Amino acid sequence: MTKYSHYRDAELVQRMSQGDHTAYLEIYDRYKAPLQQHAWKKLGQAQDVQDVIQEMFTELWLRRKDLVLHTGLANYLFRAVRNRSLNLIYKRRKESHYLDSLDEFIREGNYLVDLQIREKEFEERIRKEIANLPARMQEVFKLSRDEGLSHKQIAERLGTSEHTISKQITNALKTLREKLGPLYFIIYLIF
Repeated sequence: MTKYSHYRDAELVQRMSQGDHTAYLEIYDRYKAPLQQHAWKKLGQAQDVQDVIQEMFTELWLRRKDLVLHTGLANYLFRAVRNRSLNLIYKRRKESHYLDSLDEFIREGNYLVDLQIREKEFEERIRKEIANLPARMQEVFKLSRDEGLSHKQIAERLGTSEHTISKQITNALKTLREKLGPLYFIIYLIF
């Protein structure tokens, strides 16, 4: 790799664009430290600096065939690091604003009202799907969930076998799981 240290940036970029990984590594070795210092001035956090530099060099390699430099490699790299750093700062500010808003929402207790509204909506949807079950299956399911009866108690009350009751409940749960998808687990919370 020592012979590559004598190449100018333009020659390294040309070789890299042709797939020469050693030229790419020379660019990395040549610019990594100054780019880290540049990013550090903007970000001030080691992990952020490392992420920005790594992403920038990864993209450089991935875009090597399409890379057209108008102002030279150094300018391109420093501008790319600056832009990525500013994007990260902007993203963090948006996240911070969102988290502050969420924190205020929680402190004011609004989440309880929201939670209650969602709970009622889910409960209504579940009840609607239970009402769409066949009559006998609906009756067995309600005896199990609403009255808390065991399979044996339901079988005795309805004059049928315990196996039939078990099958009815299994089929009801399967149907509800298909209809409700992710809401299915709430059946156990509500009923």
